[in-house]
Amino acid sequence: MAQKTPAPTSSAWLSASALPLRPASAWAAPDGTVSGRIPLASPRPVAPDVRYTPTAFAGEAVPFSVTAFREGHDLIGVHVRLLSPSGDESLHALAPVDGVPDRWSALVALREEGTWRFRFEAFGDDIATWHHAASVKIAAGVDIELMRESGALLLLRGAAEKDRPTAERAQLRAQAERLRDSTVDTVAALAIVDDPALAAAFSRRPLTSLVTLGDDLALLVERERAGVGAWYEFFPRSEGARRQRNGVVKSGTFRTATKRLPGVAGMGFDVLYLPPIHPIGVRNRKGPNNTLTAGPGDPGSPWAVGGTEGGHDAVHPDLGTLADFRAFVRAARAEGLEIALDLALQASPDHPWVTAHPEWFTTLPDGSIAYAENPPKKYQDIYPLNFDNDPEGIRTEVLRIVRHWIAQGVRIFRVDNPHTKPLQFWEWLIAEVTRTDPDVVFLAEAFTRPAPMRALAMGGFQQSYSYFTWRNTKAELEEFLQTAADETSDFLRPNLFVNTPDILTEYLQFGGRAAYAVRAVIAATAAPSYGVYAGFELFENVARPGAEENIDNEKYEYKFRDWDAAEARGDSLAPFLRRLNEIRRAHPALRQLRNLQVQWSDDDAVLVYVKHLPAALNPAGVDDTVIVVVNVDPHSVRETTVHLDSRTFGVPAGTPFEVEDLVTGAVWTWGEHNYVRLDAFTQPSHILHVRSSR
Repeated sequence: MAQKTPAPTSSAWLSASALPLRPASAWAAPDGTVSGRIPLASPRPVAPDVRYTPTAFAGEAVPFSVTAFREGHDLIGVHVRLLSPSGDESLHALAPVDGVPDRWSALVALREEGTWRFRFEAFGDDIATWHHAASVKIAAGVDIELMRESGALLLLRGAAEKDRPTAERAQLRAQAERLRDSTVDTVAALAIVDDPALAAAFSRRPLTSLVTLGDDLALLVERERAGVGAWYEFFPRSEGARRQRNGVVKSGTFRTATKRLPGVAGMGFDVLYLPPIHPIGVRNRKGPNNTLTAGPGDPGSPWAVGGTEGGHDAVHPDLGTLADFRAFVRAARAEGLEIALDLALQASPDHPWVTAHPEWFTTLPDGSIAYAENPPKKYQDIYPLNFDNDPEGIRTEVLRIVRHWIAQGVRIFRVDNPHTKPLQFWEWLIAEVTRTDPDVVFLAEAFTRPAPMRALAMGGFQQSYSYFTWRNTKAELEEFLQTAADETSDFLRPNLFVNTPDILTEYLQFGGRAAYAVRAVIAATAAPSYGVYAGFELFENVARPGAEENIDNEKYEYKFRDWDAAEARGDSLAPFLRRLNEIRRAHPALRQLRNLQVQWSDDDAVLVYVKHLPAALNPAGVDDTVIVVVNVDPHSVRETTVHLDSRTFGVPAGTPFEVEDLVTGAVWTWGEHNYVRLDAFTQPSHILHVRSSR
């Protein structure tokens, strides 16, 4: 064709398969039929429960996929029509999925926040059907005149479509005349059938029949931080704490904790998560290592919220004032850090709620209030809320508290144990908050069964803790990562925390420094959100006997850490974490969730996966591919062959390509089969950027 139509573009989306926008006309199904002429089934993205809306985050490359087929051998095409929250309408072509019969898919990066509408549209692809038949029959000398006339009629039909460019319509008429011209020989007629310009014209604007429209569906696109971020957790009271001459520790404050902000930001973290900052109860206060007796200088657990100084809307006086907290939030923002605040809906025995609203708790037959338990753990210093007696009262109070902290500059809440509260409460609260403040993010700390964990995500939580913490072998990690990237990615975004104050896994206890490096690599590269609790970079690995947590747990006492001295001695993982976060920021493929593809190695301890972002979906306009190879056995040296399907990241099979190790700077030529040696004690992983193919 003489005229080329530029690819559609939009500030609302990025796509390699965008088409000129055309209106859709539906084929009218006879009354009583369930499906249209071309059945459309199993659309994605979708939440497992139709009551909920699937989600994505701004900039995420979302696979839109559907099953579509028709009877017989005639060919079909499938499009997805998108409508952005601001009204930007677009059309994108789906392609058949390799190895999955009748499944069609297209990737579109959605950049505009808000609720998108989308609809799949299937149609008989009359030109493709004719091309398939004509290319075979004309070459074989069968039905030549019939095939030529059929093609001419189709081309003239296309030329009659008013939305085609004038020059294209003229070319279609000219080609139709040549097919009908008896002086044009068979070879020339075949050239028309196989003309790539003709194929391109009808790829942009297919000649359709039997158009079938799927259901009108919704997708909520939230801000980027709802899906992307490197989190760091510390206790403000430990930052700047000092032991006085009498042996009693003077708490750190928001002002002293501000001095730690450049260190956290310098490691490349985006979010600073704070445990509860409220007054702590005195009655039943826990002492060191969860003992039942607290000494006069023991600060107690921040999760035992509430005291004579106030409840969930107050700041612990040892930390400072509400004004000091606001100043801390501003200082963090100046360092490029967002503050995430813990929302722990429970109370110490001294919380004002206990006196003012005893109906909000469970009273036992002996008249006492039930404390929290998670056998074998007991929390005598915490009263859980009972949502059955006065649900409206609790709703009103919690909404007030959340909005109070939003007013102080908090836009992210890490929610403690949300699975111990009614799902309908969270659905209501998150909907009510995001109705007025759609940028607020809620992270569910829900280490629980799959069903409630997934229900919380569908109910509104933008992120969730996950089983990653306990997935350590190659087989376990492959299953977990593939599930997170595919099966649950339409509604659940995992935040891959490597440790927490309550979780020090056996892998970290006994794996040595290699285990810490391995877990950091996988967490930082496998998902767009991950988290680290302070002390991880110092390889703190001594467990409290009988518990999966650090000895001298910071939940119950102050921690004294000399970050600078440890780094100067080379006893800190901080430089490595800094490099990992630099790599994440430089490579947008690592800031995607759904693009992880597990690859293969011959060793049962060498995990391999690829994250690829095509140039058309990358704002930088270049392909970005990262290959991660990790020895998950922290006690050994592993030598093996890594096997890659390079077609999954745009390199033709059998074509060599150049990779650069983003940690060491080493450069190699790789292909489909590659030897690797990973020493757990010196270099347990490769993070490889595909620089070029040859």
